[in-house]
Amino acid sequence: MSVKSKKSRKTKESEGEVESKLKVVYSDKDVVVMTAPNEEELKQILLDLLTEKPMNLKELHSKLSGIASEDKIRRALASLSENRQVTLLEDGRYAKLGTD
Repeated sequence: MSVKSKKSRKTKESEGEVESKLKVVYSDKDVVVMTAPNEEELKQILLDLLTEKPMNLKELHSKLSGIASEDKIRRALASLSENRQVTLLEDGRYAKLGTD
């Protein structure tokens, strides 16, 4: 059984939401090729994910695997934190400011 088939329905739904924000370059019955998000798109994707629930870097990277590197995610989170859109909680999870 592949790793993808073991993922929960909610994880698949959030991946679908992330992928729906990316531009499809090529598609056929076997393969879909999408562009990687630019910095602003990645920030918006992260904000959308953090609206659902606070997550740590590892969780965010697993949701965005194949889409953005850990370094890009870390830089985007640092920028969002500087702009006071997200905060780092004491337990190491990031949370979008203005959500419960």
